[in-house]
Amino acid sequence: MPLPLDYVKYYDLERYLFEDVHEHFQNDHFIGAFDFFSIVVWKANRAKSWIAQRLRKHASSDARNDIDAIVRRLTASLYDEKDTHGRLQLLLNTWGFRLPTASAILTVLWPEEFTVYDVRVCDELKRHYGDQLRSFHDLADLPNFDDIWQGYCEYRKAVDGAAPNGLSLRDKDRYLWARSAARQLEENITTGLVPTRRKKPVRPTADNPNAPRAAADLGR
Repeated sequence: MPLPLDYVKYYDLERYLFEDVHEHFQNDHFIGAFDFFSIVVWKANRAKSWIAQRLRKHASSDARNDIDAIVRRLTASLYDEKDTHGRLQLLLNTWGFRLPTASAILTVLWPEEFTVYDVRVCDELKRHYGDQLRSFHDLADLPNFDDIWQGYCEYRKAVDGAAPNGLSLRDKDRYLWARSAARQLEENITTGLVPTRRKKPVRPTADNPNAPRAAADLGR
């Protein structure tokens, strides 16, 4: 744990990530397990144990319990990558992350270059562009990294164009995510906030740590 930790700031987890964790990374060129898993919790809390399991596969048998050392090695290697393409490819192809969590990690570390891939934002992009652009909902499931990379570049450009001018890329993502959340609440109020039966969420696994969750459990 970074010491001393400002617990009031940590209560506002997103603020902590984009101020403190981002600064730790820029200064030290790596982050430790506490900061790394704070990003994971922010994006996909249920997946943290399965992500830790996947990370341990990249350590020798006598070092698998040192999750902090594994995370430091991972994030140091991210820092050493020279461009956005290499950073995303490292997380997806080498370390086995899926796009939602990988994009969240990279957005905290490089908020001017990456944006979080998120189903709410996909919904807003579909509403904004209609049939002018492809749907991005299946982007994380494409089997080939080059196709994911091309689609992610289109997604990032679409986010930039769908929110008001004058906002940073980070704030454009916030704007679209919040508009989706507000729209959903307005629809719920209109229908009388009647409880509905939700499908049981898919349990995340080591192979699919970003499995879809119930709407009420959407993080970020």
